[in-house]
Amino acid sequence: MADAKVIPFDDDRSRGSGGNGGNAAQRPPRRRGGGSRRKGTAESVPVREVQPLPVRGPAPDDAPVTSESSGAPEPASQGPGSQGPDGGGLERRIAGGLAFLRRRLTGDYEVDDFGYDAELTDQVLMSMLRPVYEKYFRVEVKGVENIPAEGGALIVANHSGTLPLDGLMMQVAVHDHHPAGRHLRLLAADLVFVLPVVNELARKLGHTLACAEDAERLLGQGELVGVMPEGFKGIGKPFGERYKLQRFGRGGFVSTALRQGAPIIPCSIVGAEEIYPMIGNAKTLARLLGFPYFPLTPTFPWLGPLGAVPLPTKWTIQFGEPIPTDGYPAEAAEDPMLMFNLTDQVREQIQHTLYKLLVQRRSVFF
Repeated sequence: MADAKVIPFDDDRSRGSGGNGGNAAQRPPRRRGGGSRRKGTAESVPVREVQPLPVRGPAPDDAPVTSESSGAPEPASQGPGSQGPDGGGLERRIAGGLAFLRRRLTGDYEVDDFGYDAELTDQVLMSMLRPVYEKYFRVEVKGVENIPAEGGALIVANHSGTLPLDGLMMQVAVHDHHPAGRHLRLLAADLVFVLPVVNELARKLGHTLACAEDAERLLGQGELVGVMPEGFKGIGKPFGERYKLQRFGRGGFVSTALRQGAPIIPCSIVGAEEIYPMIGNAKTLARLLGFPYFPLTPTFPWLGPLGAVPLPTKWTIQFGEPIPTDGYPAEAAEDPMLMFNLTDQVREQIQHTLYKLLVQRRSVFF
């Protein structure tokens, strides 16, 4: 077993020496006996080994084909212990996966005060969302350079789609396309943290309660925070009102940004409105279940679980130019007129971008 481990590492060197490489094939096995070594002379052994070497030397007309002469890559060693580029990468991935599982089982990992698990998000949750993002919705991202590379910033986006998939897709867009690989911390509604399983996953992804205290704390720590001020009014609106922004509340997100001096980045999402075309709302059933609405779509609940599969629409997410807030005085966060003006400015910029993207869109699905 010891020889099997050493052979791959010395394989290339042994072919050019008199060890276990090319010359070993020409040496009869019986010469390794003790008697033959005693009878042989010092001159006879080198003659038998060195004499064939000029024959094996490269001639001008039959030079060996190498990666330099033919442009083709030299094949990797096929020895039992050889490790090509793919083999080494696979071993590293397996080792990393085993180390990740060991840390999970032993509890040797960190979460912040909000429950955000950066390692689990990067290695597992984002990997689960990425195929939906890339293959199913085929999201196109624009203006990601408008997001600052560091420091706190507030991303404000429209909300739609019956189920809040748009927030998750926006989170993947920032994580995968921003040059600094920043993480987006979303502010979510109370209902998210009441539902079992969903509550834990949301915390692990970095979501927190949509309140001014949590938002200010995250911005103060230099985090990138995402908010969708339409709330349930936007996500649960009927299909006939698609891409028409609802009221942005009382402008609390503007007050939060002013207190921290964080820029506000408008974000427009096209494609989410059509994944679950909401043609009705069973209000009685929604009250019984404690939901803000119970959607009726062309496929749900008529097709059962199959009706819950979203339509594969083509998405576009565009981040607009940031609106700075650090130039205002400290008391500006208490000025209702200023908050109203900034809220309206953000809303109008998102709405205008939505209309522009809809005009440029060729099809809902392509």
